Amino acid sequence: MSVQLVFRYATMNAGKSMEIIRVAYNYRERGKKVMLFTTAVDDRYGRGKISSRIGLSVDANIIDESVYNKIKEELPDVVIADESQFFSEFIINELARVVDELHIPVLCYGLRTDFQGKLFEGSKRLFELADKIEEIKTMCWFSDKKATMNMRVYNGQPIFEGKQIQIGGNESYFPVCRKIYMRFKNKKIRL
Repeated sequence: MSVQLVFRYATMNAGKSMEIIRVAYNYRERGKKVMLFTTAVDDRYGRGKISSRIGLSVDANIIDESVYNKIKEELPDVVIADESQFFSEFIINELARVVDELHIPVLCYGLRTDFQGKLFEGSKRLFELADKIEEIKTMCWFSDKKATMNMRVYNGQPIFEGKQIQIGGNESYFPVCRKIYMRFKNKKIRL
């Protein structure tokens, strides 16, 4: 892998965490040192854990503003970060610095947009700075189209207002295509 800042984004339930665990395993199997990072915001499976819905889990460092110095001390072969949509612009800038100054590839995984279709701070900065941007695709829960939106649900019904960050899984979010999202938002269909 070339030394790049990579952003791999998707909707909810696309297998991002499973992909991280697989990629980290592949690097380690080849004798490479991997540093994993995640946010303290999503602690559903415990602090400092990257967990997939299929039951796989790995330990990770909690990301904070000292990320550059932590990586500089360890000098891994690769840095892999989960939930990067929640990272601040400063942290994304520091990860870009890791690539540019320490010559260590950084792979960031996260959501592109929130439940209102708006960019998260970390995702926005990654779109601005990443050397490579890749989409991890999944299907809409209600059509045969590619999911591009995260639809939040409460008591089984879609909601379109509220705070940007609300941690949850299948009980709280459905990956949907834009057409289905807009039909629900405009109250043309109901669950």
